[in-house]
Amino acid sequence: MLDDRAKLLLKALVERYIADGQPVGSRTLSKASGVELSPATIRNVMSDLEEQGLIISPHTSAGRVPTARGYRLFVDTMLTLQPSHLGSGLMGGQMLAPDQPQKVLTNAAHMLSSLSQFVGVVMAPKRTSVFRHIEFLRLSDRRVLVIIVSPDGDVQNRVIFTETDFTQSQLIEAANFLNSHYAGMAMEEVRERLKNEVEALRGEIASLMQAAVKVSAEAIEASEEVVVSGERNLLAVSDFSGDMSSLRKLFDLFEQKAQLMRLLDVSSRAEGVRIYIGGESHVIPYQELSVVTAPYEVDGQVVGTLGVIGPMRMPYEKMIQIVDITSKLVSTALSHSK
Repeated sequence: MLDDRAKLLLKALVERYIADGQPVGSRTLSKASGVELSPATIRNVMSDLEEQGLIISPHTSAGRVPTARGYRLFVDTMLTLQPSHLGSGLMGGQMLAPDQPQKVLTNAAHMLSSLSQFVGVVMAPKRTSVFRHIEFLRLSDRRVLVIIVSPDGDVQNRVIFTETDFTQSQLIEAANFLNSHYAGMAMEEVRERLKNEVEALRGEIASLMQAAVKVSAEAIEASEEVVVSGERNLLAVSDFSGDMSSLRKLFDLFEQKAQLMRLLDVSSRAEGVRIYIGGESHVIPYQELSVVTAPYEVDGQVVGTLGVIGPMRMPYEKMIQIVDITSKLVSTALSHSK
């Protein structure tokens, strides 16, 4: 536990380092904290903070910089959110007018990146795995094309490999059975029902249907996407600009999107704004990055997540406000765009 003096000096050090990116020395810290302390006292407190792993001294400087643990303590216990003109400016501007849902999400990602000057990410709403119509097309021995049509007319195609070589007429029979008995149900429910109704069907046809339902559910889940905006902003961040290998790793992360999907999915189960500092999320294991996320809703139901990704040395107070306000704007726009 830190005493009040140590907390005050850590808070001043983190704020000063976030502001100018330079290691903070004792003299600077004395001025920044606004407290009359002798240089020796400040050095002793700094030494204690370093022993606790909250700050570190870079080799090239006599000053100190916060560690991920120091940032975490600062965010959890020392951050005070001041009323900001940001909220009224954004809310008044109605920058996310109700429109097509995809356009709202794209605009939200652009808004997050332009306001933060870092990377904006938005996970599209989870799609229901309900199907309206399914067809099977024989491609060759034991290769079948599954065509799934969703209630909103979206079409997904998947190839499955079967143990039996089905004729086209058998495939039509199986598709007709699924369409007449299960259309309008979620794939997970169809899967459960099929387990219990396998007795009523010939074994091979049942296994074909189960394989089709499995790939159909996977196809619909995989069609969820992440909108990413502002990756190039990281090129201007001094914390990254000298390290090309780090930048390459970051750009790979944004291109592949799978790790982003997992992080945003975890965040959607949390209430309000979440902050992941350094490698804390375990999903994005980059020590240099911090992520600020918030879920958004449609008619009171959480359907997705959005956030800002930037360096660990980010102005957390501002990022929290940007993410929080944008999530409210997206919720409002999507709830009115139906």
